[in-house]
Amino acid sequence: MRLTTKGRYAVTAMLDLAIHYDTGVVALSEVSMRQGLSLAYLEQLFAQLRRRNLVVSTRGPGGGYSLKRSPYEISVAQIIDAIEEHIDATQCGGLKNCQDDNPCLTHFLWQDLSVQIRDFLTNISLGNLVNQPHVKEVAMRQGGWVEIQSPH
Repeated sequence: MRLTTKGRYAVTAMLDLAIHYDTGVVALSEVSMRQGLSLAYLEQLFAQLRRRNLVVSTRGPGGGYSLKRSPYEISVAQIIDAIEEHIDATQCGGLKNCQDDNPCLTHFLWQDLSVQIRDFLTNISLGNLVNQPHVKEVAMRQGGWVEIQSPH
């Protein structure tokens, strides 16, 4: 399984928006500074996230991005899907042609692992992550943390 920089950046930036969910619109330049991510790269990612209805953009002075739904309604898997990353631990990309156009000896092991990873990321929302103690600690170090309430 390979989660690229693109996937990691998207999840990190979306988590930053979730941390600041109750404060409204967040400028990508702020996310870029807090997380040490390229602003130009974030702009490309957020264009994809906006097209997939995960974020809303606000233009003009004081503009930026905000989550389209509650952080509890956006899973890590949805973010990864939105930027067209694929979670696949198989060598063949799931095509079952790993060895002479047939599945290799361990194909189904890696295929099952891919399913487990996907299920894991589907069951983790940004809201769950925001309230993790280590996330709170890092967010406070980066300049603030806002607790969001679970809708349950």
